[in-house]
Amino acid sequence: MGQIIGITGGIASGKSSVSQYIKELGFQVVDADVASRAVVEPGEDAYLQVVKAFGEDLLCPDGSIDRTKLGSIIFHDQEKRLLLNSIVHPAVRNWMRVETEKALATGVETVFMDIPLLFESKLTFMVEKTLLIYVDESVQLERLMNRNVLTKSDALARIRSQMPLKDKKALADAIVDNNGDIEETKKQVEEVLKKWNIL
Repeated sequence: MGQIIGITGGIASGKSSVSQYIKELGFQVVDADVASRAVVEPGEDAYLQVVKAFGEDLLCPDGSIDRTKLGSIIFHDQEKRLLLNSIVHPAVRNWMRVETEKALATGVETVFMDIPLLFESKLTFMVEKTLLIYVDESVQLERLMNRNVLTKSDALARIRSQMPLKDKKALADAIVDNNGDIEETKKQVEEVLKKWNIL
């Protein structure tokens, strides 16, 4: 039986870069962001529920959900965010579980699950070990503002909608400090994987 490792972090902490590197090392990564897009494709069960809950104003001309519009609603309204999560999260969990089982069935020894809200959503039961990608909040804020072209208050609203990264440190089995450059980060990832006898 293979093992499942959870990769987590916060918005703009560099989690996707680390996941990409883990893929380059030859591992399979099941990504919650990919899952969250897949489950709200037109016609999917979660898609129908989201449209029912938030209205058809949310749709792009091609019938897909306008994620930017949805984001601007839920990042400033906790009740609506919880409603969306109650629809999307179970569907995402199920999609990820199926993809992971498929990978393990092919004889893969280690599957990584990339789950941004691993701790917030209490999903640690889905993984055996957790790897946190950490950055200081000032770095996180700067990266997010630059990446998404957001104002400081919009960027902070997104960061504060998640558990602070410093609080996640105590919950993680291993931490990769991503305040430096990507080469330093890669080195730390390799060290953790060697320590866990995966690499």
